[in-house]
Amino acid sequence: MAADIKEYKTIRLEIKNNVATVTLNRPDKLNSFSEEMHQELRDIMPVLSGDDVRCVLITGEGRAFGAGADLGEGGSGDAGEMLEKNYNPLIRFLRGLDKPVISAVNGLAAGASASLALAADLCFAARSSYFLQAFCHIGLIPDAGSTYFLPRLAGSGKAMGLAMLGDKVPAEEAEKLGLIWKVCEDDALMTEATEVAERLAAGPTKGLAMIKQALNASLDNTLDQQLDVERDLQSAASKTADFAEGVAAFQEKRKANFQGK
Repeated sequence: MAADIKEYKTIRLEIKNNVATVTLNRPDKLNSFSEEMHQELRDIMPVLSGDDVRCVLITGEGRAFGAGADLGEGGSGDAGEMLEKNYNPLIRFLRGLDKPVISAVNGLAAGASASLALAADLCFAARSSYFLQAFCHIGLIPDAGSTYFLPRLAGSGKAMGLAMLGDKVPAEEAEKLGLIWKVCEDDALMTEATEVAERLAAGPTKGLAMIKQALNASLDNTLDQQLDVERDLQSAASKTADFAEGVAAFQEKRKANFQGK
């Protein structure tokens, strides 16, 4: 770990090749969210937003990506207040981050942890992993963005079943439903996810950020509104140094050297 990166109790942060790997690190609690974990995730947001990071990769330590909220830590309080304080800012941050975000689901992803995985721009999952909208089993609704992501990724009919029944969704089924990008063999998950993260980090990240912005906007726009979004973002993209480098590399028949500028 780089000398200028703080050490944390419930997460690990490593930066290599412009990829920031965030590992949820409460394996004895299946990486469930605690107040301390939320605070540490807030603490690293400025680092993830910095110029040294061009892609973010999120995974879990041990046999789970995450088991959702730690119900042993104030589980009977006002859940809405907890969302407003902790979960909603995290999901908004990741969706609005001007660089690619990848999740690598290494085991159980339940509740808000499933929401976190689905909030990524690309979600990889180990073949033995599974997703669980566990909220209905304790009388709650899916949160941390799941009621937004599920119908958009899987369709309204499947989303209703996933949310109301709360059945396990194995990784292969999640891929078929369109919830995730790719299933990987268990021992290849981090290798494949890291390779893609490094590929994205070496790409025209200004343009990638605009792709993310455009696709996110399209979810709620009319065609006319989206055409305007494309016009404005394409105008901005065409003025970046990465676009100039991409054109030059194409003309000179060489590999582009993008700088994310």
